[in-house]
Amino acid sequence: MSNNGNTVLGILAGTAVGAVLGILFAPDKGSVTRQKIADEAAAKRDIIATKASEIRDTLGDSISSQKENLDHQVESIVSNASYKAEDVITTLEAKLKDLKARNKNLQKKA
Repeated sequence: MSNNGNTVLGILAGTAVGAVLGILFAPDKGSVTRQKIADEAAAKRDIIATKASEIRDTLGDSISSQKENLDHQVESIVSNASYKAEDVITTLEAKLKDLKARNKNLQKKA
């Protein structure tokens, strides 16, 4: 992403420098020079629009991929937690059964 940002920044800087140099060293009439600048600006605008679209698509794909990865990790965590909860419940049920048996024995003695 940083490389694409640098590319866009470079294109913008190059366009500005080219426009200034074109005006300073233009051998043509002002109207012809302005038309050349307008044509060049339109061409650069199209390049920038294309790059922006590519960056947006790449970013969208990256976000989608990261979302799928996160969904998978969350599903794995929930599944592991479910198994752990089942183990805890089983252990607690065994303890409860043991406590009930002890309580029953204590009640018989009393």
